[in-house]
Amino acid sequence: MITREQIQELAEFEDPANSALSFYFQPSTPRNKAHKEEAILTKDLAREALRKLESKCKNDSARADLDRIVRLSQDMRGNGSHAKAVFACSAQGYWREYDLPAQLSSTQLLADRHFHLKPLARLLGAVPSLGVVLLDRHRARLFDLRLGELTERLDFFHPLPRRGRSDGFAGYDAGHAERRLADEARQHFKVIADVIKDSLEKGLFETWILGCQEIHWSQFGPLLHPYASQKLLDRFSAEVAHVSRDEIRTRAEQIFADWQQRRCTGMVRETISQARSNGRGVTGLRRVLRSLEMGEVQTLLIGENYVAQAVECTGCGHLDAHLVSMCPICGRETREVVDVAEAILPWVIRHNIEVFYVKDDPEFDNVGNIAALLRFRSAQGAKIQPITEARATQSLGRQNGLVGRYRGAASG
Repeated sequence: MITREQIQELAEFEDPANSALSFYFQPSTPRNKAHKEEAILTKDLAREALRKLESKCKNDSARADLDRIVRLSQDMRGNGSHAKAVFACSAQGYWREYDLPAQLSSTQLLADRHFHLKPLARLLGAVPSLGVVLLDRHRARLFDLRLGELTERLDFFHPLPRRGRSDGFAGYDAGHAERRLADEARQHFKVIADVIKDSLEKGLFETWILGCQEIHWSQFGPLLHPYASQKLLDRFSAEVAHVSRDEIRTRAEQIFADWQQRRCTGMVRETISQARSNGRGVTGLRRVLRSLEMGEVQTLLIGENYVAQAVECTGCGHLDAHLVSMCPICGRETREVVDVAEAILPWVIRHNIEVFYVKDDPEFDNVGNIAALLRFRSAQGAKIQPITEARATQSLGRQNGLVGRYRGAASG
């Protein structure tokens, strides 16, 4: 399972020789028992990547990485349960492998100065750090759901004391026993409510989903801390002792997908509305790049299939939607960027900017398929500065002292 710190590490990597290799392996259903299609595809991709690299410069280290990737793909033949991501650069002694859910769009192999992270960002948006809690009056189970993997962290059992058959003389003890049972169940629910609050505060998960019967929710819900209640996405009916792991994962992923779809739609509407009123929203590539360089962006919205060209300064790193040969900021030479959405992603991840990939939204198409919701809006006449780490950090700290969390998200 890949962590946020590992994603940050990938985003910070750069190789001037353009030999940073990004390999995404998506298993497919084989046509026959030989399982050769995937290996053949990887070999073809490796040959094409090597051809492009050799057209620029001789790179023996990249050849070694490509050979290793081909061998790895042969070992993965017939494994339909997991996808794989590999990030490699022998010139800098770098090799990282990560298992992923088999939900990638396709198998890809790319070479560039930076690692290509768009497939990973889209996938990570599907299931962020999510807690799933199942409970009844005497038992609770706590799971982590991340990248399709359901991991049980806690199985808490609080057996209710056994009671005798007699209710005492004329039923005198019956009411006392019932009240004791209710009080013990309440204490059990209170312990679980505290565990959930502590888990959220410690960052063990960002949001959570509850599985229980309705009668237990009526007792458990009022005991939740307001912060935990705010982070609860939804709940589903389940019996702790009988629900299967597959059912838990399926129900939780569906609840999250529905919530994320609603959230993305609302974010798009808010951003477009703010942009039209000249508020905390901008649309179009030129304005979005400007806001990124000013350190204003809180949430970035990109069309799922959005591709646009730009240029990048070889000196200060300034990105410009105008295809100019010289940087307007420092006067240095620029180089072409074929996919600006990919080019800005490492910087966006490093600065923990939330990202949504928007699918099939006509209104979003009409505003250019790229937009941003802003933390603040700088003075209209402020001078554009290049994207640099020191300037962006300084600007963000000056405005609010807080950097939002990166959480790639996919809509649809």
